[in-house]
Amino acid sequence: MATSCFFILHLQEGTNTFMNQCIPRSPQMKGTPHFKEEQCAPALNLEMRKILDLQAPVMSLQSVLEDLLVATSDGLLHLIHWEGMTNGRKSINLCTVPFSVDLQSSRAGSFLGFADVHIRDMEYCATLDGFAVVFNDGKVGFITPVSSRYTAEQLHGVWPQDVVDGTCVAVNNKYRLMAFGCASGCVQVYTIDNTTGAMLLSHKLELTAKQYPDIWNKTGAVKLVRWSPDNSVVIVTWEYGGLSLWSVFGAQLICTLGGDFAYRSDGTKKDPLKINSMSWGAEGYHLWVISGFGSQNTEIEPDPKNIVKQPGILLFQFIKSVLTVNPCMSNQEQVLLQGEDRLYLNCGEASQTQNPRSSSAHSEHKPSQEKSSFADGGLESQGLSTLLGHRHWHVVQISSTYLESNWPIRFSAIDKLGQNIAVVGKFGFAHYSLLTKKWKLFGNITQEQNMIVTGGLAWWNDFIVLACYNINDRQEELRVYLRTSNLDNAFAHVIKAQAETLLLSVFRDMVIVFRADCSICLYSIERKSDGPNTTAGIQVLQEVSMSRYIPHPFLVVSVTLTSVSTENGITLKVPQQACDAESIMLNLAGQLIMMQRDRSGPQIREKGSNPNQRKLLPFCPPVVLAQSVENVWTTCRANKQKRHLLEALWLSCGGAGMKVWLPLFPRDHRKPHSFLSQRIMLPFHINIYPLAVLFEDALVLGAVNDTLLYDSLYARNSARDQLEVLFPFCVVERTSQIYLHHILRQLLLRNLGEQALLLAQSCSTLPYFPHVLELMLHEVLEEEATSREPIPDPLLPTVAKFITEFPLFLQTVVHCARKTEYALWNYLFAAVGNPKDLFEECLMAQDLDTAASYLIILQNMEVPAVSRQHATLLFNTALEQGKWDLCRHMIRFLKAIGSGESETPPSTPTAQEPSSSGGFEFFRNRSISLSQSAENVPASKFNLQKTLSMPSGPSGKRWSKDSDCAENMYIDMMLWRHARRLLEEVRLKDLGCFAAQLGFELISWLCKERTRAARVDNFVIALKRLHKDFLWPLPIIPASSINSPFKNGKFRTVGEQLLKSQAADPFLNLEIDAGVAKVQRSQSWLSNIGPTHHEIDTASSHEPQMQDAFLSPLSNKGDECSIGSATDLTESSSMVDGDWTVVDENFSTLSLTQSELEHISMELASKGPHKSQVQLRYLLHIFLEAGCLDWCIVIGLILRESSVINQILVIMQSSEVDGEMLQNIKMGLHAVDRWASTDCPGYKPFLNIIKPQLQKLSEITEEQVQPEAFQPITVGKTLEQTSPRTEESRSSSGHGSIPQGEVGGSSMVIRKEEDTTQTEEEPPFQDGTYDCSVS
Repeated sequence: MATSCFFILHLQEGTNTFMNQCIPRSPQMKGTPHFKEEQCAPALNLEMRKILDLQAPVMSLQSVLEDLLVATSDGLLHLIHWEGMTNGRKSINLCTVPFSVDLQSSRAGSFLGFADVHIRDMEYCATLDGFAVVFNDGKVGFITPVSSRYTAEQLHGVWPQDVVDGTCVAVNNKYRLMAFGCASGCVQVYTIDNTTGAMLLSHKLELTAKQYPDIWNKTGAVKLVRWSPDNSVVIVTWEYGGLSLWSVFGAQLICTLGGDFAYRSDGTKKDPLKINSMSWGAEGYHLWVISGFGSQNTEIEPDPKNIVKQPGILLFQFIKSVLTVNPCMSNQEQVLLQGEDRLYLNCGEASQTQNPRSSSAHSEHKPSQEKSSFADGGLESQGLSTLLGHRHWHVVQISSTYLESNWPIRFSAIDKLGQNIAVVGKFGFAHYSLLTKKWKLFGNITQEQNMIVTGGLAWWNDFIVLACYNINDRQEELRVYLRTSNLDNAFAHVIKAQAETLLLSVFRDMVIVFRADCSICLYSIERKSDGPNTTAGIQVLQEVSMSRYIPHPFLVVSVTLTSVSTENGITLKVPQQACDAESIMLNLAGQLIMMQRDRSGPQIREKGSNPNQRKLLPFCPPVVLAQSVENVWTTCRANKQKRHLLEALWLSCGGAGMKVWLPLFPRDHRKPHSFLSQRIMLPFHINIYPLAVLFEDALVLGAVNDTLLYDSLYARNSARDQLEVLFPFCVVERTSQIYLHHILRQLLLRNLGEQALLLAQSCSTLPYFPHVLELMLHEVLEEEATSREPIPDPLLPTVAKFITEFPLFLQTVVHCARKTEYALWNYLFAAVGNPKDLFEECLMAQDLDTAASYLIILQNMEVPAVSRQHATLLFNTALEQGKWDLCRHMIRFLKAIGSGESETPPSTPTAQEPSSSGGFEFFRNRSISLSQSAENVPASKFNLQKTLSMPSGPSGKRWSKDSDCAENMYIDMMLWRHARRLLEEVRLKDLGCFAAQLGFELISWLCKERTRAARVDNFVIALKRLHKDFLWPLPIIPASSINSPFKNGKFRTVGEQLLKSQAADPFLNLEIDAGVAKVQRSQSWLSNIGPTHHEIDTASSHEPQMQDAFLSPLSNKGDECSIGSATDLTESSSMVDGDWTVVDENFSTLSLTQSELEHISMELASKGPHKSQVQLRYLLHIFLEAGCLDWCIVIGLILRESSVINQILVIMQSSEVDGEMLQNIKMGLHAVDRWASTDCPGYKPFLNIIKPQLQKLSEITEEQVQPEAFQPITVGKTLEQTSPRTEESRSSSGHGSIPQGEVGGSSMVIRKEEDTTQTEEEPPFQDGTYDCSVS
């Protein structure tokens, strides 16, 4: 004030009202509610009481109980009664008040030695009983009376020596803190030492250059500091503008000097919001601000265009964590955000599918966090959606009926499962079900208005426990309401309390309350059923007086009952009590105090007694555990696997980060050493403000204030400069952070490696555990490798040794290295080991992807020759294991080394490469034409045109023809060597995948290797290996054929169990006529059936031998492909479900007998998987084109197709074939025949069919006979010789890519040849070429 006059005004409530809007009174007021009258705001009369002239300008004034304390610019303090009387008390001259560093030396303290000293700003602290003052010279201090009287002789002051630039002060009564704003822009927060009375620096609130490089140290002096009404946060503003919000002990929550607050969407800088005055609203949900004009520095001439005319009064809205007002929520893993008229829940779980409504556009949020609202596994490990950060919230709008007379919300609580919420306003309470989406209010409004909840509320199972004041009875009470019953006092259990309850908390089946008389009371709570009504009974268990230790009840921030104690469960005399209520945790103005049960005396257990009735042990005197504590988390759950985490105590300490009081367990339950502590306090820093701890998941949940700019939506400059446009839209974004690596590191730092190992092993199943190890290694490496000073005892070797205890060691090291700059690699690998050794360990462990990462490390740390050597090793191993993506990268890597590009190692692409699991993808890129005519190749199925081009995909482009490049030659040599080994080991399937995936020029290579690697040395071994690799069943002669009534050329039936196979269904719908050979079909892989009625009749008559093979693959093969050939036919069938009535009708129309049907299904079942068939045909094409006829013979035997053998014989006759190859084929087929006779008789029928071809082969080898003399099938074959013909020819066509015409053409040629040689005695042989093509 600029005047020396002091006005005392009298404010009186009038009888008339002037507004229709309700302005609630203080919720703490205990008077009879006048519900109707409070619907309107009363009129206020303001009248002058007295004018006092103090002879000097008034600098500051404060209310002290019944008096006013006024400081004037002449250095005097005036103590004035509210009635305007001084009561004869003299003014106090500051020069007469002694000041010292502490109260112990105050008598010898110095006085303020200059004449014009006066108080610039001051604020009264009730809990310290004194004044925090700022003098006009910048010094700060604390003035307190020695006794209760305020006289010059009774006052003395303390001050810190190092503060000389103070500008303003604000006091937090709950935490007994004094925040002094300084001209440097920081806020220094002091507290009073209880022992000496000296002012101790608690912490500083200052912007760091790391966070705000442009703003730091340029904010000007601190202008205003204001604590919130709940004393949980402080807001600071500076001379040049800007706002910042901080927690009690210095964690920064919001700052408007960076990000979207400071810059427009086009990147130009805004002027910070300049504030002249500000004040918090009710319950801290609003901040009222009087703003100034543009906030340029006074040294800079302001540009008139940039000065924004700002409105006079601004209102900022906030939401806060429920922990600020109802700290009992900290014993749950649920976190709740609380606004004045709504609650914010996280909506990450599937049970919350509704869209959350966003907050108001100008809302700015205090960091708060919400976990899953009602997941079924609320007590189990959290889902991934809970762990990931996002901005989506489920907003519960509080019932308008309740808010109408009870605004604003003071307390809220959520139950353990996150399914129910209870809220408390001015009077009464209400609760809401997230499942039914319904509110439940008091039916009797008088009951609601008759109770004021004082100490918070908590959930116990289905009950709501709360402490309240009964206005009518003027009585403090503890009440329990059942959620499922009507909200009425008739259903409540009420117990009277001796004093006002300030805090309440629930632990298992116990309720702990802290009362205004500084006493703690423990109650037991149990469920009772009184007839139809269910209630909860409460009994007093124990009372503990704390008045000796607590100077003022308002200083207690939270009270918690917990099972945590200095002794862990192993050493307790009664181990069962490890989960009992062992101790009381009390947060006294930021000082965490623990009182344990006193177990020093004799402990007598009463067997069978009710635990609630047995005498509880007394508590020991309190012990201080930690300082500067804002929140405490503990859990009452137990988990033997994660005892470290669940039996620990978690503390939030503001700007100092977090602390955990961790239990230490001896390994294997050995007796612990007496000299070792059983718990240890470990500090660690986190990057978020913690609002919940997920104990088993080793996660901390938090929230940050995030912003969105929308000034780009306004084109006009005038609109863009409006404050509501300049100020960004604020939302709360949920965050989470892993803390496990911090704890492990702290344990290793203290040589507690065994404890760290136990803890890590208990958490090794967490999905992000590899990330934990990597984070720990990375942080230690960054700190030690970049340290300017030598580290006497480095931690990195210890961390490296610790990580080797886990199988993820190799991955952890290389991932850390690749995320670290190259300059630190030498330091890292000096601790973890030589990268060459680690690379070899990866190869030995078959971890090729990790080995590839080490290769990039080696490329940067070693000479190219070493890189090439290791790359070759990895390339060969990748080839052997079929890791085609890695092979492609290795080819590129080797080329880069050879072409001198090793300075810039190729990054590993993340694009998905074609998978090798789906067969030979290369097949799709090849142009294969199978058209042919019966004239030029009589018995041939395939005539491959010379259009087998290389693939046009990415793998094909890689093969440039720069053969002069030595590196390409080096790579080709390795590829050739691998292909040679695959052929030598008869791994045709792997060879096909290898060629298809890497674009290997298989045909040209096979041409060169025709007489060497591509030569079949042992036909029998090759045949067996192909059967195994392609899951192709060996042919079997059915046992039932021995008892067949159709021996000697007649039909042979099978057992009754095969009569009804669905595999025959497709044949019932096919068109059967002589011209079917030219009909094109594209149904599944059953391409076509080309014979006539006569052909079907005759062909099916000599092919029942293979029927038992239908059971073999079904019962012996687990692979679905083994039975796919029999079951996939339903695509072309009208009887997908196997309606056997329809089958029988179709049998008669097609003249097919049961025996024929059995045989057909047998044949289909004896085929291998469809995929294998495609792959074998593909390989057949390749080998044909390359001229590897011996391999073609082997594949033809597998497919059991005489047409393939015919085609090869035609090639042998029509071209010059190496005599050695012919001899090899002849010897190989003889070996197969001998093997079939002894070990695999199922092959004998087919070998008998191709016996004439084998004779021709002998003639070719001996006489080189012309191919025109060859006749494929002769007269007089036995039944065994011809029986598999249907199967062999049925599988001869491709899977839809083979035209039908060529199949029909070949079958008719063979049929004509055979018809001329058939005998009447054996009619089944009339259709020797039943050539139904099943591919």
